[in-house]
Amino acid sequence: MSCRVKICGITNLSDALHASECGADALGFVFYQKSPRYISPEDANKIVAKLPPFITPVALFVDADEALVESVLAGSARWTLQFHGNESPEQCQRWLRPYFKAIRMKPGLDILEEASRYTDASAVLLDAYKAGVPGGTGETFDWHLIPDELPKPLILAGGLTAANVEQAVNAVTPYAVDVSGGVEQHKGIKDPLKVMQFITGAKRG
Repeated sequence: MSCRVKICGITNLSDALHASECGADALGFVFYQKSPRYISPEDANKIVAKLPPFITPVALFVDADEALVESVLAGSARWTLQFHGNESPEQCQRWLRPYFKAIRMKPGLDILEEASRYTDASAVLLDAYKAGVPGGTGETFDWHLIPDELPKPLILAGGLTAANVEQAVNAVTPYAVDVSGGVEQHKGIKDPLKVMQFITGAKRG
């Protein structure tokens, strides 16, 4: 079974449609205002309305207030949620939507114990840890630290590029891979060739 691919940090329709045409399975939209890849709920929902079928839009939140989540969800029934902060299982569950929980590979953290807290998550996303930066660090982590028996499907993130994604898929065999900065021209704008090469490499791995 080929690895699924999520292209994150989408800020415009052109990048969204190109990634879809190249074979992306999911597109991520960042609703975290401190991120250079932030997009407003209104603009994101305009893009989602024009996505082809079978492309999953993923709304990324970092300890967001309820009003922000509500404003995103009000625009489309297609959203899957991704929580990238310190959200409790209860905070993730309350929206009654499929969700992923991101876990940053902080030294000393019991990954199995943390993942097991989110019993109804669709998947666990493992990302590199950098103090003060909730995601999009552009850094990899030691894949050997990933437990063999995660309780949920694994989405691998952190420093992935077209140059290393095939190696990552072969080494880790994740359910999916997630990339943002690794396929950009500059922050918030994708590089069409890098997107195509990344997706090709991920699905070949």
